[in-house]
Amino acid sequence: MTQALLTTPLHALHIEAGAKMVPFAGYDMPVQYKLGVKKEHLHTRAHAGLFDVSHMGQLRLKGDDAAAFLETLVPVDIIDLPAGNQRYAFFTNPQGGIMDDLMVANLGDHLFVVVNAACKTQDIAHLQAHLPQHVELEVIEDRALLALQGPKAVDVLKRLQPSVADMIFMDVGVFEVMGVECIISRSGYTGEDGYEISVPAAQAEALAQTLLAEDEVEWIGLGARDSLRLECGLCLYGHDLDTTTTPVEASLLWGIQKVRRSGEARAGGFPGADIILTQIETKQVARKRVGLVGETKAPVREGCELFDAQGTKIGVVTSGTAGPSAGKPVSMGYVNAESALIGNQIFAEVRGKRLAMTIEKMPFVPQRYYRGK
Repeated sequence: MTQALLTTPLHALHIEAGAKMVPFAGYDMPVQYKLGVKKEHLHTRAHAGLFDVSHMGQLRLKGDDAAAFLETLVPVDIIDLPAGNQRYAFFTNPQGGIMDDLMVANLGDHLFVVVNAACKTQDIAHLQAHLPQHVELEVIEDRALLALQGPKAVDVLKRLQPSVADMIFMDVGVFEVMGVECIISRSGYTGEDGYEISVPAAQAEALAQTLLAEDEVEWIGLGARDSLRLECGLCLYGHDLDTTTTPVEASLLWGIQKVRRSGEARAGGFPGADIILTQIETKQVARKRVGLVGETKAPVREGCELFDAQGTKIGVVTSGTAGPSAGKPVSMGYVNAESALIGNQIFAEVRGKRLAMTIEKMPFVPQRYYRGK
């Protein structure tokens, strides 16, 4: 018996907008709307796109020891995270692999955590299994999550709440929008400026309709969300990251702050620390995540095998797109460490043909987060 798909509080709006719906992480989600994936992608880069990301898990960790507790599960500096800021983090396992990546925000009296939809159940169980006596985990079931992304996002949202214009990238706070208390961060998953808005489920439809009524805003589906994030070098859990991949292999060293590294004040103390910290110190890993640019027009998709000039298999593609803004096919994948050199030409097997690709630095399209004037 197949399990019925879950729906977000905005499901009816997607149907009304003529969305093509697909199963995703147990939810019935819009993959594209009438514009189509390419036009949605380009609209977000030029104007503002609205994404329903209510399938993500929203959690609260409360208690004086909440930050210290979370540091036992992630190799990230949570204790020193200032109130009003958020940070990218990842759960690791004893082998140093990544169990999920997540966003952690310090809202002063508690931590607000957003986890991936597909990992939501396991992440909640993981937190509960390690939860100390004085920390409380609350799973938020009554809020939707919207992402408003693109260079015009600030113009649109400040019409409803002028204070959001003063935020910079990774700022977070509680704001009143249309008479409703929302948790808003200046962040997103497109590489563009924008906001993520946690809104009570009962008011989500009204907020979405108000935003969509603005000239700059269009609905954007999962298809364009994927191509936007890939062009900006952002990983998708379950594809570019998984339980067998360490943060060092995944080129996520920037996510492990100095204070959690060997010889520092709060070194280690997270699952797989010995493996991860050794990899950082020795710079020794078997494989590395790299960016790949196609030399032909054919997109190189997930699962394509990668070869060197001698025909030896050296890796695999984990994400790929035609690159609507980059103007060329872009992919990311893993290759053995000795092949992971910028400028190196390698070959992807697509339908029996070996297509030339070049390893290039990511992002493929410049990230345009707003960091202040």
